[in-house]
Amino acid sequence: MKPASTSAARSGVPIPRAGRPSLTARLQDWLPRLVLAPSVAITLFFVYGFMLWTFILSLTSSRMLPSYEFVGFAQYARLMTNDRWWVASTNLVIFGGLFVTICLVIGVVLAILLDQRIRQEGVLRTLYLYPMALSFIVTGVVWKWLLNPGLGIQAMVRGWGFEEFRFDWLVNPDMAIYTLVIAAVWQASGFVMALFLAGLRGIDDSILKAAQLDGASLPRVYWRVVIPCLRPVVFSAVMILSHIAIKSFDLVVALTGGGPGYASDLPATFMYAHAFTRAQIGLGSASAMLMLGGVLAILVPYLYSELRNRRHG
Repeated sequence: MKPASTSAARSGVPIPRAGRPSLTARLQDWLPRLVLAPSVAITLFFVYGFMLWTFILSLTSSRMLPSYEFVGFAQYARLMTNDRWWVASTNLVIFGGLFVTICLVIGVVLAILLDQRIRQEGVLRTLYLYPMALSFIVTGVVWKWLLNPGLGIQAMVRGWGFEEFRFDWLVNPDMAIYTLVIAAVWQASGFVMALFLAGLRGIDDSILKAAQLDGASLPRVYWRVVIPCLRPVVFSAVMILSHIAIKSFDLVVALTGGGPGYASDLPATFMYAHAFTRAQIGLGSASAMLMLGGVLAILVPYLYSELRNRRHG
């Protein structure tokens, strides 16, 4: 029997040389890179390029228009002595802490209840998830109506005859920040519930049955076995909610406008007010870079943990 190479050569079919890929193979290797190249270039320019430009502006004396007269970290020093910035930072700690904690608690409780295979689970799950389909602008406007002392909950309860009832948090400088917490929790807790429900459905039932056979009650099973298994879900939920809290802008504008005064300001509204309405681009850029630092302080440990788990996994 003749070798295949000899037959192919006599038939006139070209034989590809070993170690040298064909033109088609080269195109197949380069095609994904060519397709992704425009997106990568646009991302590098419009995202990371403008981040770099913002950092450069934060080192200048820019006011209404960009000015490249470098002043070092003087804008950051001004920021540290600005009372409104410290109010916004304190509000972020209050808002972010309460928002993340309450969403986690409500999300876990709702997920555990739905995990009991109750009737109309699909309907309830849709109802809980529906607020996440709305924009924060819509959420802010609706809750502004509800919390308005002359139109909303306070007016309704007083109309029932409880004339002494007061729920004027929206116009109270000491309580306005908590109205943001109420609206944000209402919108995001259903999303957290979906994350935990997906995590619960991914746990092997044999683990739960083994714990119940050992005599553990259902609450103890969830507390000792199920919730520790959901640590990756908890970590992911904290990352997402913290990111939402740091960049919150539209909810504040729609619900409180940063008021009364600037009592409910957050860093995002502070940055907008100084960079675009007060002609202090340098100071606004400095506050934007500190916000970016807050996001990175959350994302970097998360990415490090993910990469470490993959290496050891």
